Amino acid sequence: MDIRVLRPEDIPHVQLANITNLPENYFCKYYLYHAMSWPQLSYVAVDVSRPPKSPYDPPKIVGYVLAKMEEEPADGVAHGHITSLSVMRTHRRLGLAEKLMRQSQRAMAETFAAHYVSLHVRVSNNAALHLYRDTLGFTVDKIEDKYYADGENAYSMKMELGGLKQELREKEEGGDADVEMVDEGEAVGSEGQEAAKKRKVKVGRGLGVGELVERNEVSAA
Repeated sequence: MDIRVLRPEDIPHVQLANITNLPENYFCKYYLYHAMSWPQLSYVAVDVSRPPKSPYDPPKIVGYVLAKMEEEPADGVAHGHITSLSVMRTHRRLGLAEKLMRQSQRAMAETFAAHYVSLHVRVSNNAALHLYRDTLGFTVDKIEDKYYADGENAYSMKMELGGLKQELREKEEGGDADVEMVDEGEAVGSEGQEAAKKRKVKVGRGLGVGELVERNEVSAA
């Protein structure tokens, strides 16, 4: 299974997964709006166990997460929002929904310095609630009455990304330290051997090219 960034050409297949699994559906241009505005945040799960028979075969997309950054957050705090998440029934219980969510959350923190991520979920959707609350650590912020078109209420949920941002900072600082250690002193190992070889190489007249040309010119004269 391959988890990768959503591409514009994936949109018809993502829309099919959405229509198959969820009552909340969107026009293609809404997916494109996400993909073009925040290309780092939306991901797809592709089943690569059966490679395409020809270059024209589309990828087998079995799940997706559609996400964005709130453009004008009411609380003035930069945060991301999960617009839609779905996994095909044939590929559930493989942890794909969790992987898609975590990848999107990491991108929110790493690319946009998001402080938290929000989402809405039907109050009757126990499976989604288990994923968001028990597996990922979301908490209910409030209940929004008649949020969905059919009149059902929604839980407005959020998850702080402070811990993830701290993890990314520590990883970045550790990476910088490693770079400094590598750069100290002269190159070692095979790199040092290559450097030594390069220092012994002569160019131009040192290779005798100029003298060879002069001898040829004299012979011709």
